[in-house]
Amino acid sequence: MCGIAGIIDLHGTRDIDRRLVDKMMDAMQHRGPDGKGIHVEPGLAFGHRRLAIVDLAGGIQPFTSSTGKTVLTYNGEIYNHRAIAKDLAKEGRTLTTRSDTEVLAELVDLRGADALADLNGMFAFAAWSPRDNSFLLARDRLGEKPLYYHQTRDGFLVFASEFDALMAAGLAPDQIDPSAVADYLFYGYVPDPKTIYSEVYKLPPGHYLKFQRGGPLRPARPWWSLTQRPEDQLTFEDAQAELVTLLDRAVSDQMMADVPLAAFLSGGVDSSAIVSAMAQSGNDKITTCAMGFDDPSYDERNPARTVAQLFGTQHQEQVVDVDNASLLPVIASVYGEPFADTSALPTLLLCQLARKHATVALSGDGGDEIFAGYERYQGILREAQVRDMIPGPLRTGLVAPLGQLYPPLFGAPHPFRLRTALQSIGESQGAGYARAVSAVVPDRCAALLSGQMADYRPQTLIEAAIDKADTDDPVLQAQAADLATWLPGRMLVKVDRASMANSLEVRPPLLDHRLVEWAARLPRQFKVKGNNGKHVFKAALEPRLPDAILYRRKQGFGAPVDRWFRDAGGTLLADLRGRRAWKDSGYFDVDHVLKTATRHEKGQAHHGQELWSVLMFDAFLTRQSADRSRFIAGEMTDRGSS
Repeated sequence: MCGIAGIIDLHGTRDIDRRLVDKMMDAMQHRGPDGKGIHVEPGLAFGHRRLAIVDLAGGIQPFTSSTGKTVLTYNGEIYNHRAIAKDLAKEGRTLTTRSDTEVLAELVDLRGADALADLNGMFAFAAWSPRDNSFLLARDRLGEKPLYYHQTRDGFLVFASEFDALMAAGLAPDQIDPSAVADYLFYGYVPDPKTIYSEVYKLPPGHYLKFQRGGPLRPARPWWSLTQRPEDQLTFEDAQAELVTLLDRAVSDQMMADVPLAAFLSGGVDSSAIVSAMAQSGNDKITTCAMGFDDPSYDERNPARTVAQLFGTQHQEQVVDVDNASLLPVIASVYGEPFADTSALPTLLLCQLARKHATVALSGDGGDEIFAGYERYQGILREAQVRDMIPGPLRTGLVAPLGQLYPPLFGAPHPFRLRTALQSIGESQGAGYARAVSAVVPDRCAALLSGQMADYRPQTLIEAAIDKADTDDPVLQAQAADLATWLPGRMLVKVDRASMANSLEVRPPLLDHRLVEWAARLPRQFKVKGNNGKHVFKAALEPRLPDAILYRRKQGFGAPVDRWFRDAGGTLLADLRGRRAWKDSGYFDVDHVLKTATRHEKGQAHHGQELWSVLMFDAFLTRQSADRSRFIAGEMTDRGSS
């Protein structure tokens, strides 16, 4: 696990200042505290920061293949590198290390972009082939590892694993894209391939850029895609057995490490399943790490302890409280772009806790997306069934207006929150699901923004993903949209930046592509049954985990920001009201934001997410890299661990 960066002359062999890449490397020291390497030659500079996981002495990068015809800088893990190494030996390649880096360099040297299909892992890399002056930049199937890039006007391509590293070279523009601000407020993140800045992009998951010096830089091309195509002949019993086999294999593969290993444990189904599979592997010294809150509605420490006791793990836990809101500048520095997922704070602290005990941690990320575990999937199915019963003109002419008139019932149980349901039913399937996944629903989002973005609709991204899905099933459509947007843009970004800020590698076995592709073949009824999501996943795990874990009410890994903006003497609200950057940016309707804050303070509505989003945008505008360094050094800590 590492950080990569580079500068490529697209037109010729102009000299590149090594100091620029050095600055990019320094901005990513947290991603690779174990080593730094730079390769410079006319027209090319590659940089690499290393977090040593496998073959601690070998695999130093940038790495040159045995033929001298491929130079590689690479971030990630190739879990099947040992099997690939055996195939390379049959091709006459003699390896000198045990590292996956050398395996990847030799495989790309032999096959170029065709090598991507052979890889099982998480990765982002850049490779140069001097024999034909060609370059290859690639990203893993699901977007576990990041890659940012920018093409300068004078013909250089700049790339890096993190946003701040890319900007450190001083070659990329820092002009904010107003539409990206609207995207951020709506989703809580800026979706791929855009970034908060114009002309700076993320390479989308499962895509690559391949080009030759002197030729044009064409748009990124997909090398992998996922189709939701259920196989009706698959029996529920066979699916359970196959699921367990795939799960155990993925976990076993991802336990590969020459450094201490741990697991995140929330007490939910996904992380508990990972720990159960680790125990099945014969590992009798499992370290688990949990994060909790002093607010019981957000605290999952008790079920986590239950699972830890069941498998006899060495369990560590920590508590987050409102005092940790002082870490807002750290979050802004860690994520580089504005990022409004409220669980970023506990995730950052969970990674800090895990790093005290391990260098690698397994997580349960991806289970909700591939097995339909989110409650919104059940809601979208019910809404689709009602939508199909009502003629289109009646939906748009009557149901949608009723949704606007229906009073919001703040804090009411989900079945009674009819306002949002009516609004969704009155819209298309795509627009309705965009509302379901939004951090700030469309009408509130539009009201918070200034007039310059009045005509922009962020939800078109979800609508396009729904339309593109090769299925008419509303749940499978929603899964396809989440795997294209929510998972890589929000969930995986959250974990990658938080973990690497702490020099911790996090691996999500549930995103093993073999398991993901297999889950896409499952009929919807195997995933959602009544009010139960992840139906087949839970059934398959019944021999390993108690019903109290498998079938308890789902509890998201968020933070109680609604309460935070009312409690603790009004510190967060005072902070929001006193900050200038968001007010002076021109992107927000300042009067409306302040009125929203007052309504929330008085308990007239719940606006914690909107206020958090504005506060995090302000923190982005005023971020300081020194805050991250202080956090990593342990100068910013929370209370208590056990």
